[in-house]
Formats: sequence, C-alpha cells, structure tokens
Amino acid sequence: MITKLDYGTVAESVKHVVIAESRLSLAPADINDHEPLNGEVLSVNSLGFVGMLVRLEDELDVMLSDDLFVGRTFHTVDDLVKAVLSAAEASR
Repeated sequence: MITKLDYGTVAESVKHVVIAESRLSLAPADINDHEPLNGEVLSVNSLGFVGMLVRLEDELDVMLSDDLFVGRTFHTVDDLVKAVLSAAEASR
C-alpha cells in the first residue's frame, strides 16, 4: 500500500500505465513528463483511459472518480499526472 502520494510516485504509476496502454517495452524513466499521450512514442486512445483508471487505482491504492476523464483533455503525461494526483488526494 502506498501511504504517501507525491508527484514522483504518481508520475511513475501514470508512466507505467501509459506505457502498458501503448504496448511498449520501456521503463517509466524513459518517458518524459511532457511526452504527448498521442505522439511519436505513446499512443493512448479514449477507450484506453477507462482501463488506465482501474490500473491507476490498483497501483496507487486509491479510489478515483469514474468521471475523472470526463470533459477533460489530456495532451501530455504531466497533464494526466496532475489530474490523478489531485483526484487521489481528494479521495484520501
């Protein structure tokens, strides 16, 4: 169980999940925080966000709102990390 959530912890989990969603064999450290979610390296589609929500809840041991991704546009890994961090902190 993760007891302290900080940017680094959430960023590593988000990177792990977007790497899996993009079906890549990279380490989280290989992904820049400002890497586009849909670019030359990563490829995350709208359906992918649903599965990512569940995986992030498991990895971070938090409950994230089902509507975390509704009405939001995420362009980079950093955008997603900040939203997840904010939602995770609110759920604790």
